[in-house]
Amino acid sequence: MNLSYFIAKRISFKRTGGFTGTIHRIAVASVAIGLAITMISFMILGGFQNEISNKVFSFTGHFQSMKFVSGNAFEESPISTNANFFQNYQNLDFIKHVQVFAHKPGLLKGDEEVEGVLMKGVGPDFDSLSFKPSIIKGRFIQFSDSAASNEIVLSKKIANKLLLDVGDRVTMYFVQEPPRFRRLEIVGIYETFLENFDDKILLGDIQTIRNLNAWTPDQVGGFEIFVNDPSQLESYAEPLYDFLDFDLKLVKVTEKYMEIFDWLLLLNNNVYVFLTLILFVAAFNMVSILFILIMERTQMIGVLKAIGAKNAQIRRIFVWNGVRIISRGLLIGNAIGLGFGLLQDQFRIIPLDSENYYMSFVPIDWNWPVFFFLNLTVLLVTTLVLFIPAMLISNIKPIKAIRFD
Repeated sequence: MNLSYFIAKRISFKRTGGFTGTIHRIAVASVAIGLAITMISFMILGGFQNEISNKVFSFTGHFQSMKFVSGNAFEESPISTNANFFQNYQNLDFIKHVQVFAHKPGLLKGDEEVEGVLMKGVGPDFDSLSFKPSIIKGRFIQFSDSAASNEIVLSKKIANKLLLDVGDRVTMYFVQEPPRFRRLEIVGIYETFLENFDDKILLGDIQTIRNLNAWTPDQVGGFEIFVNDPSQLESYAEPLYDFLDFDLKLVKVTEKYMEIFDWLLLLNNNVYVFLTLILFVAAFNMVSILFILIMERTQMIGVLKAIGAKNAQIRRIFVWNGVRIISRGLLIGNAIGLGFGLLQDQFRIIPLDSENYYMSFVPIDWNWPVFFFLNLTVLLVTTLVLFIPAMLISNIKPIKAIRFD
């Protein structure tokens, strides 16, 4: 057995009591608490970013393709589903799904109030499964092959303003010349907590918009494109743009709603600063604790030197001791961090104010590569700093050390 490791085990806190045992326990606790807090921070940050991103993507796709037009009108110029892109998008293996949409502004009239809204027309190809978590009451639209459906899904915010609920019938007046209206039935209420959608958008049948605009059955306002890996949007943009028809433009949803995604990226800085502080505190604690242990074991160091032990051997004793402390701290820290994540993910014990945080509970993201990186970083940084106090051993004289009290 390695002599340095054997001695390190003999002076560990399981085999010593009093002050040394207390120091060991403080060291283990500092590493464990630091790692657990950092893991929880990354879990919550990742969960928050994924929750917000998924809400946006479920409503809009990852890319949108529309016809080139001048100005910023709410309505799109029609494009045909016979376009080369829509007929052959399966040739791009990174595309998961493509669905059609169109927008039309109008006024929604309840029994007592009127609200300006934007109808988003969707069809049977709409990914209602991804959107389902946002529906808090009722159901999604049921489409008909023979006629336009008069069913709509309304946001909770608009429903509250107009004092409406599932099952109510409303009148929507559309902005066009001459003005036209439709009687619509509310079959579902959604809530994303995002003002970009909840404040103004309701979902309806795209055939209603076709009828109002006198479009042919193959005409739509644009295409929403879903990809397999949302983290690779930058690399997908160029081949996707090259594949589009010449009269179509490509819009990344991350750029269209830049204020949301820039804000999410900005949150990363807070966690990185927090990680740096945790590493600094853990490293400082390990250096301080090892200094204390060396001072307490000065007589032992003197005896070992007197019987011929080399400085490198003695240094390894305390480095091994530090590594054992760090390992126990990592083990306990992982148990605390993962345990908290599991409880929160399963039981949602910590709620949030949806008005301020855009969700009603603290979300959790299980990013195992990040957890591995955190453990490896804490282990490497704290182990490397152990050599700083260990260098003090070279300056200890055997005679003075044996007499040290």
